[in-house]
Amino acid sequence: MLYLAEVQKPRIGGFISGVGKTELKLLASQQNDQSWSPAGDEVVTSDEAGKLNDGALVLIELTSNRQVQRLQEAGRPLVNILQNLSRQVEKLKLKEEEIDQWKQSLTFQAQEFNQREIEIDARLEELQNIEDEFQRLETQKQEFEAQRQEIEELQKELERKNQELEGAWEHLRGEQRRLEESLQAGKVVDEEQSRQLNELLDRLSHSVAPTDTVREQLNLAFEMVENQQAILNPHWQQLEEQKHSVDEQQAQVYRLSTEFSQGQQEWEQAQNALAQQTAELKVNINTLHSKKEYAQFLEVQLQRQQELYEQIQSLGVTPDDVVFSQSVDVEALENMPLQELQKTVQEFQEKLEIDSSFVHDQEQELIYKQKDIDELQTKISQASDGERSGLETELADEKDHYQMLNKTLEGQRRHLLEQKEIFKQHQAVLMRRQGISSEAQQIDLKPIIAQIETYKQQHLEELQKLEEEIKHMGSSIEQGQEIINNLTQEQENKRQELQSLEENLLSHRRTTTEAWGRLNLYQEALQPIQDALDGLRHNLQQIAESLEKVQETGDFHLQTLNEMRENLLTLL
Repeated sequence: MLYLAEVQKPRIGGFISGVGKTELKLLASQQNDQSWSPAGDEVVTSDEAGKLNDGALVLIELTSNRQVQRLQEAGRPLVNILQNLSRQVEKLKLKEEEIDQWKQSLTFQAQEFNQREIEIDARLEELQNIEDEFQRLETQKQEFEAQRQEIEELQKELERKNQELEGAWEHLRGEQRRLEESLQAGKVVDEEQSRQLNELLDRLSHSVAPTDTVREQLNLAFEMVENQQAILNPHWQQLEEQKHSVDEQQAQVYRLSTEFSQGQQEWEQAQNALAQQTAELKVNINTLHSKKEYAQFLEVQLQRQQELYEQIQSLGVTPDDVVFSQSVDVEALENMPLQELQKTVQEFQEKLEIDSSFVHDQEQELIYKQKDIDELQTKISQASDGERSGLETELADEKDHYQMLNKTLEGQRRHLLEQKEIFKQHQAVLMRRQGISSEAQQIDLKPIIAQIETYKQQHLEELQKLEEEIKHMGSSIEQGQEIINNLTQEQENKRQELQSLEENLLSHRRTTTEAWGRLNLYQEALQPIQDALDGLRHNLQQIAESLEKVQETGDFHLQTLNEMRENLLTLL
């Protein structure tokens, strides 16, 4: 099982001793599900942990009999664990936000679906009403056809009677010619001929077609036509009102289309300006990145100069130059056997080399972290809107890890300096007890140290100046980034407004198209009925005109018959 433990070294005489086994206090244990739980106050021993600093955190694996099987420093694994934990937390937050967005989207879609369902039900009801009205108009149309057929039959009957009347008139004219011929021949009409003429005149009088019944039916048909026209007029009026409403909707569609085109053009112009500002920001970020790389180079040079400075100083230090701190028991070191003192100094030297190597590795890790941060900042400046959010989250994680690692290194650096000071004090006592002359180390290194100091000062001033420029450029870039972010957000808001406007425009277009379709359907249904009604009215007017002619002809025939009857009486 994997455990997190703390190194605890034995202390003798107020300072850490290299004698005795180093203990490991178990702090937490890893479970099967990769989670961690407290491990109590259990302590195990390990010889391998003797090279580590007191208070250092390590990861160990224990066997079944509680022996240390494997040991490694916990610095980097802990950073990875915390990094993974931070990412998991951030992913959970993103998932929660995504779930909330889905919930809102589903709620909006449900509302939209309900609204659509209501609109569809209303349209179905409207279509049903139109269909019922069409059926009623179709029934009335069939009634018109029946009445028209009846009127046509009456018209045919009138024509038949007119033909019979014409035949009777031809017969009468023949009799009249024979009568005139008899009169010219001096013949007198006898009683039998008179009777036949009277019967013929009576039959002609009765054969004149009566027009009262036909006229009554014709007036009734005209009345029904006008009633049907009165029924159709509100539908034509409603059709005109709907056309006016659809024309207004069409004007609204034109206005929305113009507004959308202007808004889209303005958005594209603003987008081009934003792209130009983003390009300028990328140039500034690249410049800042170059300055940071140069600053890192100067820091490395200063670090190396400091190391060289310390090494040269250590060469010029004699045992008489050492000032002992209160944490070292000099009397105990003087009384300690020489071999044991040599062993202690040797162990301190080995431990100091291990600690220096560990701190150096951590410093390199810190430099790598800074490079990762710079690379992420460059990627963010070049990323699209969809990728920027994830990169910014990763950048925040990297900065947190950098701060955490740097905070950890502060204590390790301070501890390393203390260990170096203690080592120098132990080494000075050992050299004095070994009788090593100080003349061997009295080397005049002051000119070299002065020259190193001069270089350090020059590099330090250049680094400070460069850091000021980096700070100023960083502030300027942050302001520019904030402005670009605001402009990007504004562009996104405008894009959403344009999208909403486009959806509204499409909805109006669809509604207008559907309205035109309903109007055309309505008009296509009304127009045949109106045409049939107009045709029926035209036919009725023609029948009425024919009836007037028949009436005039009948009156003329009756008048002629009366005159003939009077002439016949005169002849008799």
